[in-house]
Amino acid sequence: MSKQITLADIARACNTSNVTVSKALADKKGVSDELRKKIKETARSMGYVPPRTTPVRKDNNMVGVLIPAKFMDPNGSFYWALYNSLVNRLMKTGHYSLICNLSEEDEKGLVLPKFITDGKVCSVISLGQLSRKYVETLRDTSLPLLLLDYYYAGSGVDSVVTNGYMGGYELTTHLISRGHRKIGFIGTVMSTSSIFDRYMGYRKAMLEYGIEVKPEWTLDDRDEHTNTDIIFPEELPTAFVCNCDEAAYKAINQLEAIGRHVPDDVSVVGYDNYLISEISKPPITTINVDSDYMAGKAVETLLSRIYSPDSPARTITISGDLIIKESVRTLS
Repeated sequence: MSKQITLADIARACNTSNVTVSKALADKKGVSDELRKKIKETARSMGYVPPRTTPVRKDNNMVGVLIPAKFMDPNGSFYWALYNSLVNRLMKTGHYSLICNLSEEDEKGLVLPKFITDGKVCSVISLGQLSRKYVETLRDTSLPLLLLDYYYAGSGVDSVVTNGYMGGYELTTHLISRGHRKIGFIGTVMSTSSIFDRYMGYRKAMLEYGIEVKPEWTLDDRDEHTNTDIIFPEELPTAFVCNCDEAAYKAINQLEAIGRHVPDDVSVVGYDNYLISEISKPPITTINVDSDYMAGKAVETLLSRIYSPDSPARTITISGDLIIKESVRTLS
């Protein structure tokens, strides 16, 4: 099977940006005639085929929300809360939503959802990290696109994310202020941009206070397919920074199962301040993410893109607040 040519491939061949290629192929302003001609000739010679979609009606007010199936926990998750906020925020602007749970197979095969190929939606919100290649495929449809809770630098696509870097830093410094010096991190670091940013915030705090980061205390909580059990080492730190409340909740239960109690033996902090952080025993110290405010910023940014399609891509970063609960013990 021949390789599918994307805008990124054409951009590399022409030594220009993805956004410039997109504008040239769509005959939008902002590209010189000479470069436009070069891009079109390059696309033709490389065998570029635009994604097949039915034209969108001008009166269409339907927004597609695309969520990878692996992020949708049937028992509820932070993404469900964020999606519900999106629905409400869209309705207030006269827009409605169609949801698609994207299978891993369709993501790998770069198969577009039917709400795009059938021309049912005027724009798309991608909630939960998809591969860069799939994001490029979405972008190549020329539909207004927004990435929610993740980003890709240089993609030319708008994003709305939480400030995971500062959140990870604040959680770690909170543990340090409570006397902890043996601190680990739970989260598969390279699986999403949000986990990576929270990990780097953790690393910044550890470096700033001159505390060693032990590789054996950085633990995975998922693989490329789904969430997995956390494999704890024989020697444990006194505290863990977890990439999200669900990981913290899972860590607490697994630690209890091996006879280690939170916070008496090990302290645990999470991220999101989702419902699970409150029903946990003990309740989890966390970073609060206002899902309704985040959804509002996503809708605001998407509408701005719809009305100003040629404006530069933006990444909107939303800060959270430290919420202190009962999962951290103070060491003498």
